[in-house]
Amino acid sequence: MSKNVAGVLGKGISPQAFIDSMQKNKEAFLSWYEQFEWANEEDKAYFESLQFRDDIRCLILAADWCGDVVRNVPVVFRALETAQMQTEVLIMEQFPDVMDEFLTMGGRSVPIVIFADTGGHVLGQWGPRPSDVQAHMVAFKQANPDREASDYQDKLQVVRQQMMKQYGESAAYHARIVSELRELLSAL
Repeated sequence: MSKNVAGVLGKGISPQAFIDSMQKNKEAFLSWYEQFEWANEEDKAYFESLQFRDDIRCLILAADWCGDVVRNVPVVFRALETAQMQTEVLIMEQFPDVMDEFLTMGGRSVPIVIFADTGGHVLGQWGPRPSDVQAHMVAFKQANPDREASDYQDKLQVVRQQMMKQYGESAAYHARIVSELRELLSAL
């Protein structure tokens, strides 16, 4: 059965309202937002070409307390601003039913970027992290299926450190997100 988000289209907040309402991590979020630069002109031109499409909507499940939201959503905002795509943010805690339709490996993880047509039919999704960063979590979950194991939390801390190292200290990972979004949107 295909997913449909028609019931929440128009119920989210604008990207600017999300930024304005941030209670946590706002400074870091804005820093990543301001650091954004197009890695290449082809990607920029592609997102500019989307300005002529009015048949795609974007919903972003997010929470200001999440480190992946702080790192990744500024990049998504910048790309979609260039595309002039209608974008809404759904605060995860306010939309638990929607969140539960877009679980990552059985759990709630944000951000989830959802692309839908004007009728709310989901065309594709991205998130919560660039695939190279997410690969660490996928490997961890496969190797550690028992969340109640005595060493689970210790191992989880190690994988989180690996993910941070994969992100890197610079904004270079932004280009990976843009590339993944472009690949996804190109298939729509």
